[in-house]
Amino acid sequence: MQSLNRLFRPKTIAVIGGGAWCRLVITQCQKMGFKGSIWPVHPKADEVAGLPAVRDVESLPEAPDAVFIGVNRFATIEVVRALATRGAGGAVCFASGFLEAEAEDAEGADLQAQLLEAAGDMPILGPNCYGFINYLDGALLWPDQHGGVSAETGVALITQSSNIAINLTMQKRGLPLAYVVTAGNQAQTGIAAIGEALLEDERVTALGLHIEGFGDLRAFESLAARARALGKPIIALKVGKSAEAQAATVSHTASLAGGDAGAGALLSRLGIPRLEDLPSFLETLKLLHVTGRLPSNRIATISCSGGEASLAADTGHARAVEFPPLNPRQTADLRAALGPMVALANPLDYHTYIWRDADAMTQAFSAMMDPQLAITLLIVDFPRADRCDSSDWECAIEAAIGARRTTGANVGLVATLPELLPEDVAARLLAAGVVPFCGLSEAIAACEAASLLPPEPPAPLLLPTPTVEPDLVPEADAKWQLAEYGLRVPRFKRAASAANARAVAVDVGFPVVLKGEGVAHKTEAGAVALNLSTGQEVSDAAFAMPAKRFLVEEMVTDVVAELLIGVVKDPAHGFVMTLAAGGVLTELLEDRASFLLPASDAAIASALDGLRISRQLQGYRGAAAADRDAILRAIRAVEAYVMENALGLEEIEINPLLCTPADAVAADALLRRKY
Repeated sequence: MQSLNRLFRPKTIAVIGGGAWCRLVITQCQKMGFKGSIWPVHPKADEVAGLPAVRDVESLPEAPDAVFIGVNRFATIEVVRALATRGAGGAVCFASGFLEAEAEDAEGADLQAQLLEAAGDMPILGPNCYGFINYLDGALLWPDQHGGVSAETGVALITQSSNIAINLTMQKRGLPLAYVVTAGNQAQTGIAAIGEALLEDERVTALGLHIEGFGDLRAFESLAARARALGKPIIALKVGKSAEAQAATVSHTASLAGGDAGAGALLSRLGIPRLEDLPSFLETLKLLHVTGRLPSNRIATISCSGGEASLAADTGHARAVEFPPLNPRQTADLRAALGPMVALANPLDYHTYIWRDADAMTQAFSAMMDPQLAITLLIVDFPRADRCDSSDWECAIEAAIGARRTTGANVGLVATLPELLPEDVAARLLAAGVVPFCGLSEAIAACEAASLLPPEPPAPLLLPTPTVEPDLVPEADAKWQLAEYGLRVPRFKRAASAANARAVAVDVGFPVVLKGEGVAHKTEAGAVALNLSTGQEVSDAAFAMPAKRFLVEEMVTDVVAELLIGVVKDPAHGFVMTLAAGGVLTELLEDRASFLLPASDAAIASALDGLRISRQLQGYRGAAAADRDAILRAIRAVEAYVMENALGLEEIEINPLLCTPADAVAADALLRRKY
């Protein structure tokens, strides 16, 4: 495919069609002061939106850089073919009724295939796509209203939803927008390719992605690598969390991983912080636009209210941010600025003694700022302009800007309620290098996201293999296969019947564990009995179980804790490994962490240490610690099996992995695959 540069940064624009949508494209370009040529194309009209029209693509003065195609889906295919032949730079395909309508219209998929064939190497956005806005150059292939203004620099937004794109342009938060792009069906050009093209523009400071689905995983790896090379951060709002997406299969792992764990693991692997809502998404982009990534998660807040100081502390408590105590320099300078009546702490309530004294406020704010902090947040809520007078708040604006100028530190001014920071004030602050935050929760979420350190460049992802209808491999066979890759399993033998189990137990050696073969979720089904010490106990247990064949295994003792190691193939994201509290605690604790394979040492360590049960593994209250190296060997053994046997594999679960002071033993192994 050709470069997207001509499409996104055009000097000539053609608009094909004459309806209201097409007229709006022309009007929006004119309103934004597009300096290039705009050429309407219509087979019958002499003019469109006041501009002279030509009859067809062949009649255009030259091959256009960017084209908005506003005709029906059938005509769109022929127009795209003509544009590709003419050598156009790219096109927005507005029409719907392609693959997205396949469920209602059998023609949709075939039409999309025809569209791709017609485009050839010419880039297209969509179909079923609203287009894009380039606020930097005033180029809008956009058939509707929008709320943005021209910008010299700003962030780029890409979304699969045209409605969300429109809404994002209407924000009143002072966020400078460079580009807003909708991706539509992504028949040819996906979000990742669009993102790479936008990041190449030196005027773009950060990239925000609203993602419904990823598509080409290699393209996202390429996007993340290019962003690292350019030093430009990316954040994402990934939708798709639902109970329906997390329907359980025969294993705990599938239920734990669900449909969303793979998406989260992919974003984490790529170093793309994930935000949970649109306000936090926009505030994070604003922070990144001003400061770039924060060097740490250490922050301070200053307010003239004890209530706001407490609110800041509580809000930060739920986030991965720190409020470091004041150091001697901060304490001395704050005392000099505020006098003896103020209790000094972080978060700081500086009271109202110095309110209206901009110089004194600047001194106090500057005193709080320090190299140990990634950013200092000044909490100021402005009165509503329609009913109140905000002139007394000018001192806070001057002090925020003055402290930023004096110290060179990262500074944000935060309104606890988003509506209490006027848009004109936000613009003033932004121009002075102060981040204008709309909402305290959103501001702290932004600080958390911006402080996440990107991982080392990861190894190429193990891509998902074609989905198959798998078989449930017998437990003994699963253990034999996994043991070949280094997984420690108990000594075991098969018993062909309940009557035979007693004799087999003698061969294995007491105490033993008895399991019914061919039963998933053995504990719940009553198909497992532990710590059997005599032949009679084995016989009684075997005849009581809902099974005809059995495994008799050594009983592992001195267990510190039980873990789950599971892998599911996520068709959208790759092979997801999940670590969790094991045994009966799997559902009770909901204690889990997921990552994609192959995994780095850092990713595995972070997942393992992030479990609540990790404290037990480390030796809680004087108890013995588990053998961490043995646990890591077990994790790597499962990974090695997946890496060499991915084709046909759907699922693996080790539950529990019995973690002892000297070992890590896979007590149960579930394997679903097609041979």
